[in-house]
Amino acid sequence: MVEPAPPAVPPTSRPVYRGRIERIHDHNADTRSLFLRPVGEARLNFLPGQFISVSLVLENETRVRPYTIASSPEGPAPIEICFNRVPGGRGVGYLFERKIGEELEFTGPFGAFTMDRPPGSECIFVAEGTAIAPIRPMIRRGLAASTRPKLTLLYAAPDKAHLLYLDDIEQWRFSGVEFEPVIARTAELYDQLAARIQVRWIDADSDRSRHFYVCGVGKGVLRLRDLLRSAGYERRAVRYEQW
Repeated sequence: MVEPAPPAVPPTSRPVYRGRIERIHDHNADTRSLFLRPVGEARLNFLPGQFISVSLVLENETRVRPYTIASSPEGPAPIEICFNRVPGGRGVGYLFERKIGEELEFTGPFGAFTMDRPPGSECIFVAEGTAIAPIRPMIRRGLAASTRPKLTLLYAAPDKAHLLYLDDIEQWRFSGVEFEPVIARTAELYDQLAARIQVRWIDADSDRSRHFYVCGVGKGVLRLRDLLRSAGYERRAVRYEQW
């Protein structure tokens, strides 16, 4: 994910965890995942979509930054966080310098952009680039349900290399998830997403019982939220997170 502004100070009652870097995976030239195994007997209980706040120990300060958990709560440790390089981003630069065996300190989980139970009606997931991170465990939870509604992933990136977790997505397709990739220049990504949403889930019919989970960077996320709500979808049916 991009390097966001510092989150609100978390409650002091939250325990502090240490996670040892067990594995590193480079998705492409500027996007990486770290796999953190909690040290000791600690186990982190979280909902799909939540994030942890990681302490980044820089030369003259310690910064705290949120990173979404890209792994599933149903799966075993380690915890996966996914991020990309940001020009001038000292915090994310620190993460790119970490090695296997080193430890990171974090608190959490936090966040209200979550799926606490499998969806009961048709669900559309919309993501851009690394914003697939919170969507990934949500789709996995949806696929684990005994009775499964239709699930669709609308996923945008400037090129195929920045469509992450394609192996997972291919498995989801075999399980019935509809996948619609959107490749476009960064400046046009949300134009493309808005156009496809307009055609498929607004103009095509009057069904407004669907649920949407939208995650991405910048004001384009709010544009998609407002497009859906103004078309008659209930506020609670359009969940979103803006990075």
